Amino acid sequence: MYAYLEGKFSMKNPAQVYVDINGVGYELNISLNTYTHIQNLEKGKLYTYLQIKEDGHTLYGFFDKGEKEIFIQLISVSGVGAATARMMLSHLKPDEVSKAIVQNNVKLLESVKGIGKKTAERLVLELRDKVNKAATDLAIPVTAGNRLQQDALNALVSLGISRPQAETAIQKINHIDPNINNLEELIKKALKAI
Repeated sequence: MYAYLEGKFSMKNPAQVYVDINGVGYELNISLNTYTHIQNLEKGKLYTYLQIKEDGHTLYGFFDKGEKEIFIQLISVSGVGAATARMMLSHLKPDEVSKAIVQNNVKLLESVKGIGKKTAERLVLELRDKVNKAATDLAIPVTAGNRLQQDALNALVSLGISRPQAETAIQKINHIDPNINNLEELIKKALKAI
């Protein structure tokens, strides 16, 4: 319903912020991560998620889209509510949560208050593939030299090929022919190598 709110921060604390937009104040629940980014700002934009329940409507605010996306993924897991997801994003940065899920780091997830071993394992099981698709920069770091490989990896994953299989195929092609500089050619050869 609300994609983002942009206005003056009339009140801020580590758990909430009031965003004043033309005299209307919106109360947003935020993570410590978001608070860290906005604590010295007088105004700004926060991406929002509106949770509708029987007992009320609650707005959550996020400094960037990545944090909002991981929040939505976290609350999609049975047993993980908005309060727990917000706690996770206060304890860990969004990219740390993503890496923990992708790398099956149950111990790190368990270190968050309110997350037990079973919940941490469920997070990894249910979100690994989703987070893997979103976090395309974990296995092949994006640098000027390998932008082509990164784009090819993104394309293969979006075609439904598993990330590890796509990475292996791209590495194989780069080993055989390191001088490929055409994205379409790299994708076609990687598909044949799978």
